[in-house]
Amino acid sequence: MELRAFLSYNLKRERLSFWRSENKQEVDFLIGESVAIEVKSANRISKRHLSGLKALKEEKVFKSFYVISQDELERVEDGVQIIHWRTFLQRLWSGKVI
Repeated sequence: MELRAFLSYNLKRERLSFWRSENKQEVDFLIGESVAIEVKSANRISKRHLSGLKALKEEKVFKSFYVISQDELERVEDGVQIIHWRTFLQRLWSGKVI
């Protein structure tokens, strides 16, 4: 709901959707053709949490890839930004994500 609210309040005409491959890999949120977001409840993100984003990344459509979770260690792995959910929301609403 936070993503939808952000897009609406900021008059962004980007489409909010999701992705699922034929191999049943998934990505939770796609914003237009620019941002892909996977949300995990995990306290520690590992490589296995990145599989859907890495599969989508092979299509070379999206520019930014995020895993949002409770993991407090901010980092980039395989081109995917891993960010704590509070930090992500701060960046989203300050215009640094889209």
